[in-house]
Amino acid sequence: MPRFRTVIRRGLWGLLALLIIGLLLPEGRHIPVQGADSHDWHPQTFWYHPWGKSGVHKGVDIFAPAGTPVVASSGGLVLYRGDVSRGGKVVLILGPKWRLHYYAHLQSIADSGVWLAAGEPVGSVGDSGNAAGKPPHLHYSLLSLLPMPWRRDAAPQGWKKMFFLDPMAHFTLDRDG
Repeated sequence: MPRFRTVIRRGLWGLLALLIIGLLLPEGRHIPVQGADSHDWHPQTFWYHPWGKSGVHKGVDIFAPAGTPVVASSGGLVLYRGDVSRGGKVVLILGPKWRLHYYAHLQSIADSGVWLAAGEPVGSVGDSGNAAGKPPHLHYSLLSLLPMPWRRDAAPQGWKKMFFLDPMAHFTLDRDG
């Protein structure tokens, strides 16, 4: 039994160390559409209600011509590349601070490998998924895997604000990175 406790204790210390390292990693903060600035999105669409089947808009739509390069807002591990019904062609990246970066409505997906640095290609702006027939744009969402209970509020689906972060507050508005 003492051996089992030692293994459990070491495992818990290892998980704690991994969690802390993930929180301490520096985070790049790039606008994910090449050449975009704050005029390319509406600043009041994050958590806008009502918003289609999802109820509220849990991200930001950055408008650009179809085919405009989309780059990693922050470095990280690519968890998924593929197609989903609402998002169309999407990429999901796990970045520093245990945050998920979700890129949707892509026209194309870059084959960039498993690890991306901030500013590396993710794909290109499009109108896939439920954006078909609408002006091309990137839907970008930022989610924290670690809940932030102090962010809850009385807005529709306000409890989800513990996880969904305002992407516009994340961006560095310096085009050169």
